[in-house]
Amino acid sequence: MAQFGLENDIHSILKLDMPITNAPLARWQRKPSTTSLSGLSPGRSGNVSQTSSKTPSKTPGKNKKQTPSKMGGDRFIPIRNSKQMDVASFLLTKENEPVDANNAAASSENQKAWSVSLNGYDIEDAKILHLGGKPLNAPEGYQNNLKVLYSQATTPASLKKSRYISSTPDKILDAPELRNDFYLNLLDWSSRNVLAVGLHNSIYLWDATHGDITFLMKLEREEDYICSVSWTKEGSYLAIGTSDCKVQLWDTENQKRLRSMASHTARVGSLSWNDHILSSGSRSGHIHHHDVRVADHHIFTLAGHSQEVCGLKWSADGRYLASGGNDNLVCVWPRVQEGSASNDGQMVHCWSQHQGAVKALAWCPWQSNILASGGGTSDRHIRVWNVNSGSCISSLDTQSQISSLVFAPNYKELVSGHGYAHNNVVIWKYPSLTKVSELNGPEDRVLSMILSPDSSTIATLAGDETVRLWKSFELDPVRKKAKDKMVKSTSGVIHQSIR
Repeated sequence: MAQFGLENDIHSILKLDMPITNAPLARWQRKPSTTSLSGLSPGRSGNVSQTSSKTPSKTPGKNKKQTPSKMGGDRFIPIRNSKQMDVASFLLTKENEPVDANNAAASSENQKAWSVSLNGYDIEDAKILHLGGKPLNAPEGYQNNLKVLYSQATTPASLKKSRYISSTPDKILDAPELRNDFYLNLLDWSSRNVLAVGLHNSIYLWDATHGDITFLMKLEREEDYICSVSWTKEGSYLAIGTSDCKVQLWDTENQKRLRSMASHTARVGSLSWNDHILSSGSRSGHIHHHDVRVADHHIFTLAGHSQEVCGLKWSADGRYLASGGNDNLVCVWPRVQEGSASNDGQMVHCWSQHQGAVKALAWCPWQSNILASGGGTSDRHIRVWNVNSGSCISSLDTQSQISSLVFAPNYKELVSGHGYAHNNVVIWKYPSLTKVSELNGPEDRVLSMILSPDSSTIATLAGDETVRLWKSFELDPVRKKAKDKMVKSTSGVIHQSIR
């Protein structure tokens, strides 16, 4: 019998379409029964409100037990004490107050000072993300070797990575009968925008503003030739060094020779002005100082070179005179004071690192203690010197003869003119001396190079009898506007000093 009972139970279980008689009641069946029972329980009135039929707010029978808290819940409700609420209220009210510019500037300065004192650097410079203002530029010479996976549309700011430098000259002027001599200085540009060129035994002037050409003078003897030219700071007088050992001074406006000064025993290949003092370098190795205001013009002689002085440049502040010679020396001399003493002729520095003739000399206009020099064919190096310390800051092998150097202040660059073997002009970024651009075109070596008064153009004189004008340093409109304002503010003082 037990066996038959077990089979019946199994058979009844397997019949899924039959109702389950011994299972617990469903929840929808449980609720009405619970509600009806609670409404008819003793101690409660028979009138039951309509709300009693709704689902109770708490599960019956569990109102006395507290649900235990579970670790790692789905949200976090912070405890807001009174101090935090006070701070939040203060910040909200302060946000609507007007900002005082003086207090903001003082606060930023204090923050910067605290950051430098505590961290050793300004925290603003150490930000990984910079969301305000202009984007920071990459360091000079930085190269990103990573492949670009995504790039947004180019913006005007991203397009303007570097300025455009034309590889062709703006103008080309003929210079017939030019003497192709490395040691001569036959080109200079005045502050009145007039270019002076020495062609054999004659001087020609080219007005860069109007394009007019003027014949100034010619030496009496056909065998003599022009060796050097140099304008005064005001641009109205021109000094001319000749092969007959003389220095002539000309008034270019009236085309009149003012005086002829004889003191050298050999040709005068280099000239440089410092106010009323004209310094001249000769093939004998001597440098003479001339005071052009007095009849006895020769006031001092500098004897430091054993061969021809082919480079001569006064610094912008007039404190030092740099000289370069065919003896491979670079010398720095102090300014001769009025009533010169015996120790005024003692040189400040004498550097012998160059292995070739030093004709190219240039003083940095924005750092008065920096001097750049360039060596000839057997040296080919640009060397930058600190006159205060007497040390060589940097050196660069250009692989070509260096005939001239010029600092371009508009973009803080150094420009070099080359002879054998490249015969070109190279623009270098200063002080890194990384190459910016090459200007090719002359068919012979570049003999001389000079910068225009507005510092936007360089003129090169080459052995192929041409003068080329390269407009490579034009300022963009923003920089030009700022520079014009600065020039206008000082122009009144300059004109008064000239008059």
